Amino acid sequence: MRKNLFLVSCIFLFSSAIAFANDRTENNGNLILKNIPIIPENIKNDLTRYQNIRSAPFRGFNREGNEIFITTRFGNVSQLHRVRKQGGAREQITFFEEPIGSISRKPGGQLIAFTMDAGGTENNQIFLLDPKNGSSVMLTDGKSRNGGALWEKDGSRIAYQSTRRNGQSNDVWVMDSKDSNSAEMILESPDGTWWGPSDWSKDGKKILIQNYISITNAKAYLLDVQSKKKEMILGSNENESYNAILSFDRSQNGVFFLTNEYGEFNQLAHKDLRTNKINVLTEGIPWDIDGYAISSDHKKAAFTVNEGGMGSLYLMDTESKKYRKVSNIPIGLIGGIEFSEDGTKLGLTINSYQSPSDSYVLDLKNNPLLYGSLNRWTVSEIGGLDVAEFVPPKLISYESFDGRMIPAFIYANECTEPQPVIISIHGGPESQSRPSFSQRVQLWSKRLGAAVITPNVRGSDGYGKNYLGLDNGFLREDSVKDIGALLDWIEVQPCLDSDRVAVIGGSYGGYMVLASATHYSDRLRAAVDIVGISNFVTFLENTEDYRRDLRRVEYGDERDPEMREHLQSISPNNNIEKINVPILVVQGENDPRVPVTESEQVVKSLEEKQKTVWYMNALNEGHGFRKKFNRDYFTNAMSLFWETHLIK
Repeated sequence: MRKNLFLVSCIFLFSSAIAFANDRTENNGNLILKNIPIIPENIKNDLTRYQNIRSAPFRGFNREGNEIFITTRFGNVSQLHRVRKQGGAREQITFFEEPIGSISRKPGGQLIAFTMDAGGTENNQIFLLDPKNGSSVMLTDGKSRNGGALWEKDGSRIAYQSTRRNGQSNDVWVMDSKDSNSAEMILESPDGTWWGPSDWSKDGKKILIQNYISITNAKAYLLDVQSKKKEMILGSNENESYNAILSFDRSQNGVFFLTNEYGEFNQLAHKDLRTNKINVLTEGIPWDIDGYAISSDHKKAAFTVNEGGMGSLYLMDTESKKYRKVSNIPIGLIGGIEFSEDGTKLGLTINSYQSPSDSYVLDLKNNPLLYGSLNRWTVSEIGGLDVAEFVPPKLISYESFDGRMIPAFIYANECTEPQPVIISIHGGPESQSRPSFSQRVQLWSKRLGAAVITPNVRGSDGYGKNYLGLDNGFLREDSVKDIGALLDWIEVQPCLDSDRVAVIGGSYGGYMVLASATHYSDRLRAAVDIVGISNFVTFLENTEDYRRDLRRVEYGDERDPEMREHLQSISPNNNIEKINVPILVVQGENDPRVPVTESEQVVKSLEEKQKTVWYMNALNEGHGFRKKFNRDYFTNAMSLFWETHLIK
């Protein structure tokens, strides 16, 4: 076992501090702690560099295209900043106590529409910001959940999604950008369903509307703004398929969209609205298209591809439908793509295991398929850490119970002796672990000497629609069996210590942690559950109204007696007696997705069975911690938890 003075001293200090580990609060009463020991000072000091890493994702261009907007954190939360030139200073524009959400600049102008919630409730409000002086005004009602602010082409109106009618339906509204009192509902959605605007027509008479049902089922409509009549243009009521509407084409007689109807993956396609002819454009790319942008003149488009977890970028001529891969992109993940208003530049965010998200600008030529230099505009602080020492990811696969190969990334130190293992399970479940920058992974590798494995169990995105549906409904625990198969794989790896394995995950990943502890306690040493589901029935009954039906599609409908019985039988809170590993439970009080009651009930059940459980609840957070103090305290507590229950 690898030991150093850092670990030895931490364990010593823990043993001397345990007497003071009563229920208490931190962060001016906003952080409620239960059974968590006092954090030793040397842990706080040693983790400081990891906790002061920043990022600077690209959020848009100014009107002229010679400046960019980013979000980054210099205080407690991320705020909007301006960067006037490549490598220039970051000028803070907003100064709120809550982090900035989405942003969208007014076409032909400088005003910016942005979203922001309070305390992680996800009841986002839409604000209008003047970046020249930082002044802003709220456009929405201050109560409901709003988002998807979409400017009309001339900047006169904003279409958006809102629950203001009844708190549970995602309706589509339109308002004059100069008069918030003008807001008018143009599409009334059925209760619990998800609808949102995607693109305005050039004349402002029609809007493309997305109806999201599940990750494998989505439809699109053409909505007449004046008459409020809608026409289904993608998808059907008979056959399930995913169709994500993107934009009108240049002629306004066709649309670009993503679809899985004609293959395993989400492909870029075009539909002629006059003839109804559909042309699949990316048949030759055997991966999901996961990002898209179109220039204001609709001559150029760009899209990104998820190639087994890594990102690639393509440019497309929208007239000929030809596309070309951009070759001068660093290896990593690509996101946030957006054209400058004049179409001469493409902004993007690039992230890799050695670099947090930073902003780049790709110079474009007149020909839609040609491009010039790629320029890095921001270089984010990495806490003084040496990135050359970061542990790189390695793609592996292992065989599960049914012979299926499960992909995963492993971050492991050079093998001198067997390393403890931390299995980090993503949420969703329709998500994917990708080799992005993670200070936690590097912290665990460097300070704990641990190997980190991020599996993409069945049900994960990025591997085709068949793989995506392998854990639905009554098949839920098949994904848990994939963790059992990973434990089998670890046992035969000479450089991994199968006697020291832990699991961590958030949201649905939190359920996977609790389920793994239920089934494999004899093979695990510790578990960290972050905003996790402990009982599917109570989760479905208590999650916010506007998202309940969306979750029923994935997990099953608890109103059906047979499904209800199944969900109760597999819920970890109903199998507490099988859990015999120490658990750290982390929750945000205002979580609208996985309510705080999910954590409260599992902590109570564990305590009643006299199990070891540490509990942390942030009163000013929602589905995950966004405020620096809370994140830092969690990192410190988790490090102490690992050292106490995994390493020693």
